[in-house]
Parts: sequence; structure tokens; C-alpha cells
Amino acid sequence: MSVCGLDHVNIVTADLAGTKRFYKDLLGLTDGDTSALPAGVEAHWLADPTGRSIIHLQRFDPARHGAGRSSGPTGSIDHVALDCTNYDGVRARCEALGVPYREGLVSPHFSQLFVTDPNDVVLELNFRS
Repeated sequence: MSVCGLDHVNIVTADLAGTKRFYKDLLGLTDGDTSALPAGVEAHWLADPTGRSIIHLQRFDPARHGAGRSSGPTGSIDHVALDCTNYDGVRARCEALGVPYREGLVSPHFSQLFVTDPNDVVLELNFRS
């Protein structure tokens, strides 16, 4: 497996519109492609100047995110997504190491593995083909 770079950061917020405005006004990010967002999820993508969606904003949902979520300085980071290669190899490595994972298929050319590190940080491993 090779990690090619940071794919995106997912930020959970109670104020979706205000958070979106903050990133657009301060950093000059633009509206990203939201066509692949799951139905029923209140979320928004923000893109860099090349059009790549790099910040995923998601409305806080206690049922999904947990009512006791931390309110500290980094408490709103839901997960970190990495751009990776070798989907089959990483999945086999998870199985060999006994690391629980969840698979996601966004499209025939975009697959995901979700794992949790020892500190309860969720990693979204993205594989494009």
C-alpha cells in the first residue's frame, strides 16, 4: 500500500451554513460536488482552487456521532481521509492483523475502507482506479 496524500477532512458541525461561510470567506474555498453524498445526510463539500473537494462539512447528528462528543479544540473532526493505493492488499493486511474494517463502494472506480486507530480516530482510506 502507498499513501499518496491527504484526501479530505470531515468536520461535524451544528452550524452547517455558518461553518461553510467561514471556510469560503476566510480561505476562498468554493462549493464542491455534492452528487455522491448519501441521501438524508445534511452535508456540504468545499473545494480548493483546482476543484478538488478537500473539506467535508456534515451536520451534527447525535444518533450518528454520539451525544457525548468532545467539545475541545479538535472535537469536531469526525475522520481523516487518505488517498491510497492497493485496495486488495490493504484489506488483506487488515484481515491478517485483525484490524476491523468497513467497506464502502462509492462508484465502480472509487472504493473505501474505514478503520479506527488505537486512539479512536476514524481513518477513511480512499482508493481510486
